[in-house]
Amino acid sequence: MVFEEKMIMNGEPEDEEEEEEEEEEEDMVDPIEVVREKCEATDHCVHTRERLEQCQNRVGSRSSTEEDCTEELFDFLHARDHCVSHKLFHSVK
Repeated sequence: MVFEEKMIMNGEPEDEEEEEEEEEEEDMVDPIEVVREKCEATDHCVHTRERLEQCQNRVGSRSSTEEDCTEELFDFLHARDHCVSHKLFHSVK
């Protein structure tokens, strides 16, 4: 009984190992997110993002409009994904 109480108060070694594994998992970064951020900083992606933001501002300033920014969004995503497709597998081990 005393041994069990000490185990509960001190924690089992397995609990400590599980906590360490959880901490390691939190530090992991998805490589695609890193590459996406780098690609969004390229000239072509910056230009397409600016066009998207201009469209969003224009549509948001109107009370009723049929315009949406689907084309601009797809242009931006296409530019970013095109850049990512060339760089992603170089960073994956």
